[in-house]
Amino acid sequence: MADDPTPAPAPVTGFSRRWMLAVSSRVAMVAGLAGGYGLFGWLSARFLLPAGGPRVRQLFVSRAIDIPTGATVLYRTPDGRTVNITRRGTSARADDFVALSSTCPHLGCQVHWEEQNNRYFCPCHNGTFDPSGKATGGPPGDAGLSLPRYPLTVQSGLLFIDVPGEQLSLGTQARAVQIMGPQGPGHDPCLTCLQAHPGCAGKDGRA
Repeated sequence: MADDPTPAPAPVTGFSRRWMLAVSSRVAMVAGLAGGYGLFGWLSARFLLPAGGPRVRQLFVSRAIDIPTGATVLYRTPDGRTVNITRRGTSARADDFVALSSTCPHLGCQVHWEEQNNRYFCPCHNGTFDPSGKATGGPPGDAGLSLPRYPLTVQSGLLFIDVPGEQLSLGTQARAVQIMGPQGPGHDPCLTCLQAHPGCAGKDGRA
């Protein structure tokens, strides 16, 4: 049989190279745009969005065993705020303690823990709060107020309080002021109400 005189088709090498160059350039352009916009998005999030949570610092309070069950430590934060840290359990775990602001949100009087009534009590206007700090009676209860709460941890038998960054300003030295035993109703004077808030007293001069 004679050889077929039809010439073989020309190779398409040139076309394949042009196609590959076009595809590669498009892929590189897309990758460059994605990288550029990704960097822009990351920078925007870095500077426009808030930081990942407030700054908190653990401050030493006391040895856990030095606080009797039912007793309260009056603790002062670095910026001068006072906190009631009450031990309600018998073990030395963090959940046996609760730390609540000692300042009544109504008019700034000082509250204390009444173990026999299972509540915090403000003597100025008979404001009451449950063990979690939620107001249950008096003007604070009517207004739906609560005592700010602080997280606590126990490490190696030592009790620490977590204080937010905004309360770490220079001021008084953070420390446990005193340890008070369980108190009955009416035994705690209005420590700051009459001095700092004259309106806390009634027209007859009584709280």
